[in-house]
Amino acid sequence: MRPALLAAAASVGYMSASHISVDEAAEHTIRLPSVADSSTLFPRAPVLDWSSFNGAPAEPVAGVEQLPYQALVTSGRAALYQAFLQLRLRAGSTVLVPTYHCPTMVASVVCAGLRPTFFPLRADGLPDVERISLAATDPPRAMIVAHYFGLARSLKVVRDWCDLHGIALIEDCAHCYFGQAGERTVGHWGDFATASLSKFFPVPEAGLLASAHRPLAPMHLERPKLRAEVKGWVDVLEFAVDHGKLRGLSSVLKPIFAAKNVGRAKVPVSSSRAAPDDVLASCDMGRVGQSPLVVARLLNRVLPRGHIRVRRKENFAVYASHFRGIAGARALFNDMEDVAAPYVFPLWVDDADRVYSQARSLGLPVFRWDRVWPGTPIVAGDTGPQWCQHVIQLLCHQDLSVDDVSATARALIQCLRPSAAAALPSVSHD
Repeated sequence: MRPALLAAAASVGYMSASHISVDEAAEHTIRLPSVADSSTLFPRAPVLDWSSFNGAPAEPVAGVEQLPYQALVTSGRAALYQAFLQLRLRAGSTVLVPTYHCPTMVASVVCAGLRPTFFPLRADGLPDVERISLAATDPPRAMIVAHYFGLARSLKVVRDWCDLHGIALIEDCAHCYFGQAGERTVGHWGDFATASLSKFFPVPEAGLLASAHRPLAPMHLERPKLRAEVKGWVDVLEFAVDHGKLRGLSSVLKPIFAAKNVGRAKVPVSSSRAAPDDVLASCDMGRVGQSPLVVARLLNRVLPRGHIRVRRKENFAVYASHFRGIAGARALFNDMEDVAAPYVFPLWVDDADRVYSQARSLGLPVFRWDRVWPGTPIVAGDTGPQWCQHVIQLLCHQDLSVDDVSATARALIQCLRPSAAAALPSVSHD
């Protein structure tokens, strides 16, 4: 567990991953760190360490990377953008996009010169295809369907619907790199599949564009400049040192990084929503036409996969044990036991605005897709807007320890209490 949480954790039994009841949660006021103490408590992404290399090098694991046609790009959003270029759609063509989305998903459509049109979701997160109206004058040419949270689902109904209407299916596997999606392996339903490597591996960037049956046309990606390549190596090592990894080497690198950062203030993670005009600008689409950094390609080639799945499943199970029977929050789905390699634990929170604000102030490894693309419609019965409001995503990557996850869960339980605002520390945004 991170040092700044040890005292608070020990005082209320944080060191145990056992279930805490509603009554037990109400009995304690937990002293939690301020944002100034917690900015580096929990890594928000996988961290390179010597243990990252344990296991067989890059052993084959069922998932999107097993597709026969594939190419690495800089990010998941770059993979989406490149997928649209592969389809060679007419400028202004309509692309169906889910109402529950990260803005970068929609930005990839816009940057490719296409027009996003939003579709509603069922309670399980799959497209509600029966409620999608197809305009005869401007029918959609492509559709993005995501495996949310790393919980893969069969896309047979969607695949059949797309085939019936002549729509290309883009299977967004940004949250779901490994596993089985019903009758097929993840990534094998779409005309193209896209993925984000930086969500699963300790790399500074990288996305994957792949296909089960469509060879990729040459993409003519621009090579990054030497300065960017060097910065990529530095970023990986500095992130590791900041989180106490690479023992031995870190003692040499730490003073070097400290000298490099003299006079540079660390910027805290912001929980504010961008203004509508700033959404596209905030999506960082500048490198969608470049090839990924050497450090990302090299680490992707040599890092083992097995422990990634094992650790993520362990962390997911810890979250599940903590939130059983807790008032004001619940696991989003009941059928989440058999998850291959989850990206996050999706938690439905009744009073999500207050709880999420406090969780972010505490530096907890959580986030929420509450920033939607301007013009996203509100449709009665659509799950998308409900998830934007109520679902908090709890990171469960392999470099969060069981103690980290348990501490996060118990801190969130503290935040769920109606009186939590008075018990939590004040936060300075100076």
